Amino acid sequence: MAGLRERKKAETRRAITAAALQLFSEKGYEKTSIEDISRTAGIGKTTIYGYFTTKDEIFLSYCDEELEDAFARLKGIERQDMRLLDRLVEFFMLKFRFLTRDQEFGRQLLREMVFPKVSSDKSREHNQRYFNILEEFFQVSIDRGEISSNHEMFYLSVHFYSLYLGVLAGWYTGYVSTYEEVEEAMRILFKQAIGGIAS
Repeated sequence: MAGLRERKKAETRRAITAAALQLFSEKGYEKTSIEDISRTAGIGKTTIYGYFTTKDEIFLSYCDEELEDAFARLKGIERQDMRLLDRLVEFFMLKFRFLTRDQEFGRQLLREMVFPKVSSDKSREHNQRYFNILEEFFQVSIDRGEISSNHEMFYLSVHFYSLYLGVLAGWYTGYVSTYEEVEEAMRILFKQAIGGIAS
């Protein structure tokens, strides 16, 4: 019985996020209300509030769930031999493709990453998921002697995340316009960061 109840809860949660994403794309994020989501999903507002307190939480939850399986693949044993540069490019390209497959969705997530409206705890929790993965990448590279161990993991993660955000902003302002250009830009930036720019 408990298994059936959990499945029903998961289905309801999926229905809420699917309705929200549909409306974000059709109407825009700002013009979509919880009432709109409720109507589209065929679920009462009270039920939605039992799962999420704001539409921002629906948005972040969708992002986390959608990327979780994909990111798990990047941490697999079969990728342990990848160089740090290749692993970082693969990681951020996966995130980039997901983010930019819908223009409105991508713009909203970019705004949320840079200027979060969700409570600071929620935003930190969301970003920490990515930092944890990056820190695992760095630790593998340290263990292999690929990079030195005298770096703060958190700041290494912030550094590469910031470079990624710069490329993402470049996509929305027209500096890069194809995935090939995006990947090349990331590869150049990440290579410079790993190698350093001192003579």
